[in-house]
Amino acid sequence: MLPIKLTRLIQLLSRFPGVGEKTAQRFALYLIQNQDLAAQLGKELTELSSSICVCERCGNIAERANPGPSLCRVCQDPRREARLLCIVARVQDLLAIERSGAMRGRYFVLGRLLSPLDGIGPEELPLRQLLTLTAEQGVEEAIIATPPSVDGEATALFLARELGKRGVKLTRIASGIPHGGDLEFADQITLGRAIDDRRTLGS
Repeated sequence: MLPIKLTRLIQLLSRFPGVGEKTAQRFALYLIQNQDLAAQLGKELTELSSSICVCERCGNIAERANPGPSLCRVCQDPRREARLLCIVARVQDLLAIERSGAMRGRYFVLGRLLSPLDGIGPEELPLRQLLTLTAEQGVEEAIIATPPSVDGEATALFLARELGKRGVKLTRIASGIPHGGDLEFADQITLGRAIDDRRTLGS
């Protein structure tokens, strides 16, 4: 019942994470009814690949530089502690940590996790680039901030072994009960970690 171009747009929008066919159709129809927004969106999407790239140092999102290396804003910030490195799986994880305001160092984005079922082994991880970065920046502590999943834990153990060989202090982000959460609704693994990672109160 819909024009072919509009149907194709709905199909493309539905491929976005968390966007189903009905939501994609609503987006597409909204764009048809708002031509100025559609034109602006089209312009930005057209220029996206030519202006945005992956940071050559850490794997974060960066603005393409020509000439010179394309570095993200974190890597360009001289106030960042280069000896403190936080290793994450995805750019989304980096952004989440940045919003907390707790990270004063720099990052390294793996882009993937070890997953034997998906055919992702150690050779698929950017280990060489990570080791080079730790050496160049004189990294003293690496915070492994991979998710608390089976793949995330396997990746954390692998990275700990490889970085440990080079004398880097290794820490792992804690996991436990979310702020404001009820204990009765916490799963066994989360509750167990909260107990294991307990800290002393007071002096």
